[in-house]
Amino acid sequence: MKILKRLLGIIIILGIAVAGYFGLEGYNRYKEAITELPLSIAISNIQSDPNYVSYEQIDTDFVDALVAIEDHRFFERKGIDIVAIGRAFVSNLVSKEIQQGGSTITQQVAKNIYFSNKPSFTRKIAEIFFVWDLEKEYTKEEIFAMYANIIYYGDGYYGVKQASNGYFNTEPDDLTLYEASLLAGFPQSPSRYQLSNGYELINKRQKQILKAMVDYGYINQSEMDEVISQQKQ
Repeated sequence: MKILKRLLGIIIILGIAVAGYFGLEGYNRYKEAITELPLSIAISNIQSDPNYVSYEQIDTDFVDALVAIEDHRFFERKGIDIVAIGRAFVSNLVSKEIQQGGSTITQQVAKNIYFSNKPSFTRKIAEIFFVWDLEKEYTKEEIFAMYANIIYYGDGYYGVKQASNGYFNTEPDDLTLYEASLLAGFPQSPSRYQLSNGYELINKRQKQILKAMVDYGYINQSEMDEVISQQKQ
């Protein structure tokens, strides 16, 4: 029994030491990034883009679709998603590599502004500090607009305006439910889902998004079925 207690104590101490190390490294990475490019300047640069559209200029179906599939607690939750991060941590621990990120929309904004797509534990921790900064200075609507405007949608389209214009010849505030739910599928893997590859993969992704929208009460089953009937082959 004494040996087990001693072993447990050692494991706990090692766990605290490892957490402290990654926490400090993540904070240092955050400080380095924000010193090089202050958040207010980074956001100003994004919002000054001629193609930038505000939250009010984005169709509500697109907002609902993207939130439903990527971060359904986005508007209600403050800070990071502990449940998603915990689930991702266990999965990564089992696989011995970073396969899941558990990122919220706010974390995705931080990643796209300051970091590369290469996953690492220190980057994930650095993102948490940026989440606190972003949510302290900006509303959730503003943060959502940032996300919609900076992510890549495939086929050379960056931001929701370019993607809406390029894929559907329409503006972001005039998307149909079909267009909005299709467009919300591209960010997960733009090179895979872009329409130049055909409709087979993106149709499957759209069905996942529509199902999530039904599950979270944004649309009903008949609306989902109507959109699916419009899918191109």
